[in-house]
Amino acid sequence: MTKTGKCPVMHGGMTSTETSNTDWWPNSLNLDILHQHDRKTNPMGEGFVYRDELKKLNVEELKKDLHHLMTDSQEWWPADWGHYGGLMIRLAWHAAGSYRISDGRGGAGTGNQRFAPLNSWPDNVNLDKGRRLLWPIKKKYGNKISWADLMILAGNIAYESMGLKTFGFGFGREDIWHPEKDIYWGAEKEWLAPGEQRYSDLYQADSLENPLAAVQMGLIYVNPEGVNGQPDPLKTAQNVRETFARMAMNDEETVALTAGGHTVGKCHGNGDAALLGPEPEAADLTEQGLGWINHTKRGVGRNAVTSGLEGAWTTHPNKWDNGYFYLLFTYDWELKKSPAGAWQWEPINIKEEDKPVDVEDPSIRYNPIMTDADMAMKKDPIYREIAERFYKDPEAFADAFSRAWFKLTHRDMGPKDRYFGPDVPKEDLIWQDPVPKGKSNYDIQAAKEKIAASSLSIADMIATAWDSARTFRQSDLRGGTNGARIRLAPQKDWEGNEPERLKRVLSVLEAIAADLGASIADIIVLAGNYAIEEAAKKAGHSVEVPFVPGRGDASAEMTDVDSFATLEPIHDAFRNWMKKDYNVSAEELMLDRAQLMGLTAAEMTVLLGGMRVLSCNFGGTKHGVFTDREGVLSNDFFVNLTDMANTWVSKDDGLYEIRDRKSNSLKWTATRVDLVFGSNSILRAYAELYAQDDNNEKFIDDFVAAWSKVMNRNRS
Repeated sequence: MTKTGKCPVMHGGMTSTETSNTDWWPNSLNLDILHQHDRKTNPMGEGFVYRDELKKLNVEELKKDLHHLMTDSQEWWPADWGHYGGLMIRLAWHAAGSYRISDGRGGAGTGNQRFAPLNSWPDNVNLDKGRRLLWPIKKKYGNKISWADLMILAGNIAYESMGLKTFGFGFGREDIWHPEKDIYWGAEKEWLAPGEQRYSDLYQADSLENPLAAVQMGLIYVNPEGVNGQPDPLKTAQNVRETFARMAMNDEETVALTAGGHTVGKCHGNGDAALLGPEPEAADLTEQGLGWINHTKRGVGRNAVTSGLEGAWTTHPNKWDNGYFYLLFTYDWELKKSPAGAWQWEPINIKEEDKPVDVEDPSIRYNPIMTDADMAMKKDPIYREIAERFYKDPEAFADAFSRAWFKLTHRDMGPKDRYFGPDVPKEDLIWQDPVPKGKSNYDIQAAKEKIAASSLSIADMIATAWDSARTFRQSDLRGGTNGARIRLAPQKDWEGNEPERLKRVLSVLEAIAADLGASIADIIVLAGNYAIEEAAKKAGHSVEVPFVPGRGDASAEMTDVDSFATLEPIHDAFRNWMKKDYNVSAEELMLDRAQLMGLTAAEMTVLLGGMRVLSCNFGGTKHGVFTDREGVLSNDFFVNLTDMANTWVSKDDGLYEIRDRKSNSLKWTATRVDLVFGSNSILRAYAELYAQDDNNEKFIDDFVAAWSKVMNRNRS
């Protein structure tokens, strides 16, 4: 007998050697984006409510523990200058800084930095040490503080411990238990691949591929050495401006964040990066989740390596002051190479007393450094004007930074009423999309009667309610029906909202709202609900669509027009519309939108089928309306899609025809998103379920449940 043989267990889903369906069939539609964060991955159980746990948290005791941590240097990972502030700020910054406004994905709101790929990005080198330093505090407070909240709070406390008065803090970020694989970080297959792979023109910053914001794979923002690692502050300034804009920051906020982030801490490049071991996700079992370990030479303290640049930006890197601007504008700077071989800027003829001391030996002083992005603050005319103003007015700088830091770390939390804790600022900020409280004491039945007596069609009411709700993004909890911003710029003029039809419908609904003292937001939703009840009644089913009043109406003054412009739909499979042809298929765009709305595959299926028979297509087109009973909430879409009495024919114009198999007569036309529910094996399983003779009532019940979910997605 040999001592080797076949492994006696099955190999599969848990190893990198598995061959997946997409490996066999790379062009197949992958529905995994709709299955993220299934309850099976969450060990907390259905009864766990994080907000209830937060009510038990002793916030002051937690803050004291974090303050103590900042100067409690650990031998296994000693703090620079005996203070972990720089590390904790970078930990919080890189957790929050992955947010991008185009699709609301990324950011610090879920604790995603604990998982791959973020935990192993080149730009996140040694942040695993920061999380491990926080572990004793997380262990102590347990369920009463999420990792997501703790990492951001640690950054806040770090700044406070170094002398900055922060703007405030809101708890409320709930942890996920599985990587957010639905986030597209770029198509590159290598870390820090040349920027040409995500720019159509490397030196035209706005040609950066959407929805990306970072300039290279594995970076949070821009390359600190310059565009593609080639120093040129003016070219870097273009990248900084575009990248920060895509992360929801204007020029003043960008200067404040750059200067404030680099007022404390340092870059690490005093060593050979080639000696670092693999990143956490690839490290040996004995590393226990840590990565980038140097087992060849001393790799901690003054010998640590992260970005490869080496040095502090200011004279006193563990103190909040105006030293960043003092050094930037007092001295001329020249290009040099760090010990690790990275480009960095160093001052010419600097005074000895202006040099920061060594992180371990205060008797030794080194040159401060600036990155190419820092030099952009001096070379770019717009950035320089702002930077000089901050230099002359340190209080204005501290206020601007504290506000920008608060925005950076809270941008993806959604409306202010989702914040929790004693340090939530009272001030309403426009980027929080404020909405006033609405009334709920009006006569709902009277409102429905007025809606019924109006001239609006079922399709009018459903389409308007849908268009109001579909802007919701679960990624950053923006958009949705609350606020009725569909009646304001920019939404009232979006092509996908059919402005002329929208104006006509809103004129009717606004009059009803005014008569009853209700919000327009409520009446829009109530009208959609009423229309569905009527459509179900035509199908022979009596249903009541749940309705909870109390939405408010936002004003133009409460609406950041530029920020809301990113929510404009460029496609909507549910209304069978695309603004233009895209490189991405219509069905993939459908999945992306469904995931942002928080829909499951089954909910997406039932909603699309229902919207088709209710004849809610954009512009009144008939593609996918597989019924001769338009306006009736029936399962006809699925019945006729799966009927083998039909044949399906592709046409040159990108549309499809459904013809009678015997007579070849044309019955219906369709788009890709219609036919994918019959061609994709998973979606067909759902379609067949709803096409069954015994499931028409289930179809209606499921449609109503999914509709109600969409209508209430931005209600706290």
